[in-house]
Amino acid sequence: MRVLISGGAGYIGSTIASACLDAGITPVILDNLVTGRREFTEGRHFYEGDIADGALVDRIFADHPDIEAVVHCAALIVVPDSVADPIGYYRANVAKSLEFVGHLLRNGCERMIFSSSASIYAAGDDFAVDETSGLDPQSPYARTKAHCEQMFADIAATQPIGILSLRYFNPIGADPKMRTGLQLPSPSHALGKLIQAHEQRIPFQITGTSYGTRDGTGIRDYIHVWDLATAHVAALRRFDQVIGESTVVNLGTGEGTTVRELADLFNGVVDEPVEVVETGPRPGDVAGAYTRTGLAERLLDWRSEYTIAEGISHSLEWRTHL
Repeated sequence: MRVLISGGAGYIGSTIASACLDAGITPVILDNLVTGRREFTEGRHFYEGDIADGALVDRIFADHPDIEAVVHCAALIVVPDSVADPIGYYRANVAKSLEFVGHLLRNGCERMIFSSSASIYAAGDDFAVDETSGLDPQSPYARTKAHCEQMFADIAATQPIGILSLRYFNPIGADPKMRTGLQLPSPSHALGKLIQAHEQRIPFQITGTSYGTRDGTGIRDYIHVWDLATAHVAALRRFDQVIGESTVVNLGTGEGTTVRELADLFNGVVDEPVEVVETGPRPGDVAGAYTRTGLAERLLDWRSEYTIAEGISHSLEWRTHL
């Protein structure tokens, strides 16, 4: 099997490419390298450019007519940045995705997996959600993902393409073989901020302490990025069966971890604990949620294997490669 991965030089896309290679699936990478890293494409078929470039997409399919599916990971993903630049986020994540699907249809592509986000959910009283839960995206970033899902559903309803949205919860860690990992030196998510605080010997700020969670801090479902990647391999293998039953599958561990609990786990891994202080929420921050995992287990025969502590350890190990 040969698969086109848009955004395949980024954190998640490159890890999916590694998992594909390990499973005997040949990845073809399309990435404009705005946030991706060129070294993540070494030894892989790579095309530098934009997903909205129809001529480039046509060339990729001409060069690789045996592409059976597309994994669409290309997107801007930083919530505060989306608040500051909604036009840029809607253009990159929605408008260009629409152009991309048009190019895929022109080239006869019948299968696409879309990298969606759990940030689109309206969490219930216990902060647990599943694929039937209501949606209430709270940031421009989250709304771009929700808009794309709706757009893709309309397209798939009448066009010869099946589109499966995998709603990611909160990826951490790196490829356990250290081929790829988080490409940004200063990531905005909680674990990245913990690592930054540890390296710079400064306090870690918990942003928001008045949510309705068990300790007042935000709650997330932290999933190891390698588990996330292997779920895509399972989805590629079972695509036609899965799409016949559901067009949406959540990818998480089924466990909710608060930011304060994450900081405690982090301090249990490192030699020198990080001081923790409290501050107000950032623009676009939400209380968060975690997923029930029944649908992914049933349709993909997949479940997460790595612990949060292992994800933290792999993230720290990856820092030596930056």
